[in-house]
Amino acid sequence: MKKIAVLGAGAWGTALAHVCAKNVEQVKFWARETELVNEFNKTHINSVYLPDVKVDDNIVATSDLKEAIKDVDAVLLVIPAQFLRSTLLPVKDFWRDDLPTIICAKGIEQKTGKLMSETIQEIIPNALLAVLSGPTFAEEVAMDKPTALTLACKDEKIGKELMNVLSSKTFRPYFTTDIIGVQVGGAVKNVMAIAAGIVAGKKLGDNAHAALITRGLAEINRLAISLGANPITLMGLAGIGDLVLTANSTQSRNFTVGLELGKGKSLSEILDGKKSVAEGVYTASAVLEKAKTMNIEMPICEALSKIMNDNEKVDDIIFNLFDRPLKSE
Repeated sequence: MKKIAVLGAGAWGTALAHVCAKNVEQVKFWARETELVNEFNKTHINSVYLPDVKVDDNIVATSDLKEAIKDVDAVLLVIPAQFLRSTLLPVKDFWRDDLPTIICAKGIEQKTGKLMSETIQEIIPNALLAVLSGPTFAEEVAMDKPTALTLACKDEKIGKELMNVLSSKTFRPYFTTDIIGVQVGGAVKNVMAIAAGIVAGKKLGDNAHAALITRGLAEINRLAISLGANPITLMGLAGIGDLVLTANSTQSRNFTVGLELGKGKSLSEILDGKKSVAEGVYTASAVLEKAKTMNIEMPICEALSKIMNDNEKVDDIIFNLFDRPLKSE
């Protein structure tokens, strides 16, 4: 593979473009904002989302989506779940059937409850899908700090080719064919990270924090297995690894949202003026609807949805969680 397209110019998209640039001749870097594109091509710095990192010269930015995907060997989709459909629809007729398409964002489409792979398959039925997910903070990846994560692809041959493009001395992907488990782990951990932030913001202690992460993982597993995932996947980097990272650090946008909720701020106050998307805010209601449809118990997701969407008090929700009937683990 010689040419790669990275669609999405946030911090994670910039970091992945930096990773790919080490192994290919050219990376086409798509952004909506013309100003960002012009500045990036002059300075090779994304001053809006990743201002402290200068990336390689073989990364070329463009705001033309058709041009970005033209004559490339693979596409990395780093577009938030809620904007994926509207971004792909205008270019679906220009997408080659044999073009490896790697999902690199984490979330569930709020309006439809679809995983990102399901949305893509609806728009581009013959896309060669892969998923890249795991415990990653964009700035650390861009600064070449050691990172391990999971690449999922049903086609093992294509998957191994993609691993070669994505790997470096500091960036190590592990392979699986379980695209469902990897997506569910990445999406629902964002919801759990908000809940963990609330626990921290309310100063409920380390016991509560550990309980939240453990029971949160149980909910993630429950949903993933019901959708056909391999439970072993959730014991790896794309499951517990990602959950541990984002449920414990203020570098996590989702954890930070929860932290502020726990301190008493409203969701609208927290989100007002933020440039980066905290996907867990939108994924929470989609996960809950999916769980109800499939008759799956996800009490933490339900509680969080009530806090964010129904303005219920955090203290009341915590009491209700602990007042549920006792049961086996």
